[in-house]
Amino acid sequence: MMIGARPVAAFAQTKSPDPAAPARVFIDSRRTIAPIDRNLFGSFLEHLGRAIYEGVYDPGSKLSDASGFRKDVLNEIRQIGVPIVRYPGGNFVSGYNWLDGVGPQQSRPRVLDKAWNSIDSNQFGTNEFMAWCKAAGTLPLMGLNLGTGTPEEAAALVEYCNVEKGTKWSDLRRQHGFAEPHGARQLVPGQ
Repeated sequence: MMIGARPVAAFAQTKSPDPAAPARVFIDSRRTIAPIDRNLFGSFLEHLGRAIYEGVYDPGSKLSDASGFRKDVLNEIRQIGVPIVRYPGGNFVSGYNWLDGVGPQQSRPRVLDKAWNSIDSNQFGTNEFMAWCKAAGTLPLMGLNLGTGTPEEAAALVEYCNVEKGTKWSDLRRQHGFAEPHGARQLVPGQ
């Protein structure tokens, strides 16, 4: 097994004729099976409990920076070296309308999250996630709602995040105060 360019170990297991006997595992660090993509060690953020609000995003807290991001959490993510983070993650993506989470925060709708039967203020959305990823030193993995959303809505989000200017969605991002594209190159369909 390899992590990065360094071999870690190869594993072999033998089956004992006695089912009650303990299993044996042999490790041969001289054999390399295949490299492991570091993105396997990624994570996700979901609007469940306090994962977002009071977790990574807590404006007004003495633990938060000027953007409302928890500094202690950012430091831990950097220290652990989380390579990529999916957002929105989990069940939340299946009912999430990304347009509810962009634009002026005071204008964003409060909506019922049907997956967790909770109210989402949409104060943490696409632009906040992208800024949080930069601050945390991790790559964004954008979840695309293909549960209650449409392929067209997913394509609009990709355009919003990645096209520099001159289109409906890239110009909307620019109106929201983000002149440069976010560069969301990793995308995953969610349902």
